[in-house]
Amino acid sequence: MKKTKVLFVSQEITPYLPETHLSKISRQLPQAIQENGCEIRTFMPRYGLINERRNQLHEVIRLSGMNLIIDDNDQPLIIKVASIQAARMQVYFIDNEEYFQRKQIVHDKGGEFFEDNDERMLFFCKGVIETVKKLGWSPDVIHCHGWMTALLPVLIKCNYKDDPLFADSKVVYSLYNDGFEESLNHRLPEKLIMDGIDPSNVELLKSANYLNLCKHAIHFSDGVILGEAEYNNQAVNFARKNKKPILDFTPSEEYPEAYSAFYDEVLLGEPVAELTES
Repeated sequence: MKKTKVLFVSQEITPYLPETHLSKISRQLPQAIQENGCEIRTFMPRYGLINERRNQLHEVIRLSGMNLIIDDNDQPLIIKVASIQAARMQVYFIDNEEYFQRKQIVHDKGGEFFEDNDERMLFFCKGVIETVKKLGWSPDVIHCHGWMTALLPVLIKCNYKDDPLFADSKVVYSLYNDGFEESLNHRLPEKLIMDGIDPSNVELLKSANYLNLCKHAIHFSDGVILGEAEYNNQAVNFARKNKKPILDFTPSEEYPEAYSAFYDEVLLGEPVAELTES
């Protein structure tokens, strides 16, 4: 029997960023799933506050070098990698001087939300997909952690649906208590349309606040996991109204069995259905 291939994509992973519930689960879960017999790949952004020397990041020349078009501008994609020896796993980092060299994550020193967070998110999500394509690796499950990954579901289900590597991939989106009060750039739907996504598939993002971003990700996902004990109830209600399989919050000691069983459930499920608004 072939191993299930699980692609983990997270906005933060410890020890590369300070420990939060999200960064901790993004560190522990891939290891647990790998030890449970699956094949994994793990990705995160290479934020500028990550110390490359201390964490032994190095560029993967064979994967770097392509340009991604974001809002009609070419942006170079740099891929770096580091190993977590204790877990026997590698972490791939999506890097770009324009988007990820700054020393803050999503707010500047004064606490202001970065105006280009929408483009940073789009670059990260496209960068993950294009790197996986270069690896020639076909994931059975793509598990997204954190709102920075929220555009992956629509890209996989729309832009890459005919790509043999992703045609049968199922997308799982984990909800966390990681909301923000601001809205993303109002031109985000336009930028996605320029990327080839049909206007009807970006309606929810006309007001690109945190809740709508979650709803959009949920709609294009095949399953939803409550990754934290506290979460956005409106987002969960939206998932229920759209009849998405949902895995309730699970303690860390139950990760391998609970998550593996949920992946299997999603893999056997139906394709993404039509949108039911709430």
